[in-house]
Amino acid sequence: MLRQRMQQMPDAPALRYQAQKQWQDISWQQFGLFADGISRALLALDIGVQDKLAIFAQNSPQWTIADLAIAQLRAVSAPIYPTSTSEQAAYIINDAQAKVLFVGGQEQYDKALQLIELCPTLTHIILMDKALVKVACAVTVVHWQELLDGDHHSLQGELDQRINDSHLDDLHTLIYTSGTTGDPKGVMLDQRNFASAIRQHCEFIPFHSGDVTLAFLPLSHVFERAWTIYALSQGGTNAYLLNPAQVQGALKEIRPHAMCAVPRLFEKIYSAVMDKVSKAPKGRQRLFQWALHQGHNHFLKDQGEMRFGPWRTFKWIAADRLVLSKIRDQLGGRIRMMPCGGAALDPQVNRFFQSVGLSVLCGFGMTETTATVTASRPGNIGIGSNGTPLPDVELKIGANDEVLVRGDTVMRGYYHRPEADAETFTEDGWLRTGDCGRLDEQGRLVITDRIKELMKTSNGKYIAPQRVEGMCSREPLVEQIAIIADARNYVSALIVPAFEALEAWAKERNIPYKDKLELLENAKVNAHFEERLKEVQQELAKFEQVKKFTLINREFSQKMGEITPTLKLRRKVINQRFAAEIESMYKKVVQLD
Repeated sequence: MLRQRMQQMPDAPALRYQAQKQWQDISWQQFGLFADGISRALLALDIGVQDKLAIFAQNSPQWTIADLAIAQLRAVSAPIYPTSTSEQAAYIINDAQAKVLFVGGQEQYDKALQLIELCPTLTHIILMDKALVKVACAVTVVHWQELLDGDHHSLQGELDQRINDSHLDDLHTLIYTSGTTGDPKGVMLDQRNFASAIRQHCEFIPFHSGDVTLAFLPLSHVFERAWTIYALSQGGTNAYLLNPAQVQGALKEIRPHAMCAVPRLFEKIYSAVMDKVSKAPKGRQRLFQWALHQGHNHFLKDQGEMRFGPWRTFKWIAADRLVLSKIRDQLGGRIRMMPCGGAALDPQVNRFFQSVGLSVLCGFGMTETTATVTASRPGNIGIGSNGTPLPDVELKIGANDEVLVRGDTVMRGYYHRPEADAETFTEDGWLRTGDCGRLDEQGRLVITDRIKELMKTSNGKYIAPQRVEGMCSREPLVEQIAIIADARNYVSALIVPAFEALEAWAKERNIPYKDKLELLENAKVNAHFEERLKEVQQELAKFEQVKKFTLINREFSQKMGEITPTLKLRRKVINQRFAAEIESMYKKVVQLD
């Protein structure tokens, strides 16, 4: 499909990237020339059919070019998160038996040099960034441009033959699960998985030739990777953001029509807007709430749940011009939809975006299912749900409310892990997702929680931690939160404050402090958090609500093993590392009412 696009629209922009603070384009024709050049150079390195090559880099056009170049050879890519440690990278390279390692920036290069001695199958390191300096080591180090400049045109016939011989059952990639528990496992996804996912998304995702999408989630994760392949297959332009922290500025510059995101982005935008509104004059606050109400009515009209006459239409147009369009403009002004996955999105946050006119399409999926299993559709959002299954995906609710999946997008299995396959698949071929769920009256999937993450209090009540955490994350002062409840008589939480917002709040109230620790110990600060938590938890049952909390002075860290590269909490590690803080919350009798 990508090669067809190169022939159909050679001069149109395919890939977009930032250099010297300017956005630059790579045309479809250039995309093809680069991919073929890298493919021929890899043939010269004696890369065989189904050989494994690892990509250890941040998002960039070179990432996708390398991905296509590897696929054209019928070889297999094994992505590594750019934030992974050298030990984590070595694990993937050794498990995949990768011969070649593509390296992005200096951080990844430094780690790559540390792992060479640990990886006996590794023969070449390819430097994607021209600023990186080659060093002498036990493997051959070569620059990206050297591969393109090499005289390998005589190998074009062999490349053409590989492309012609390619088959839907060719293994396309090994994506290693981030591993909230145990060692990561290589998920085997073949060409058929991706081809089926593309075909099924075409039936309901309105993304067209010439549309622009922004890739800011890591391409090493199946969500961004599958979305990028889908967007390009439709003739879109994929813009790459090297630093995810710069997403807000990039949105205004790129003005994408779509992008995929995780709940945390939506929570942060929502919190920032609501915080700004809370500080505005009362008249503006009332105008904002009125406009949001009109926007919500318009959303209900689009869902077929409300009829619109001239008066409601007039009020919505006025609300949109005065308030709602200005919020959309902060995100570039052209976004039609934003697929959302990775975790549950709080319904109130979701409702806000739908009311503003930004269609968030919540879905459910896994690495093992080539991302999407279910997704909301434009006109059939179902706030609080994860939408309906893809057209050719079978889904049912099994024992213990576990969601079971079957279809062409389901992986062929874990790489060299037959015992894991036996645990993951039922005898009749259904994939056990490990997630609890139910189907609502419209056949939409509602995820209740991870089976292994459900917490049971000592009073016998079950707590779904992600739901509580999502609700508390609405509060602008909460940056990260980890719920504690298993075998405890009430729910508590470790909270990482949003320090910039907290310090601004403290400054407004003339609260003196020397450092973060003193600020977090301040009685007024803790009283304010207590008040805010009560406010945002009103929709929860009493037994689900956080009764005590501890403010901690640093973020949960991937380097320290507390969160995965996809920002999921590693609860066991957090519970061990903050054991003293957790125990202190259960020594005192005083609790939040």
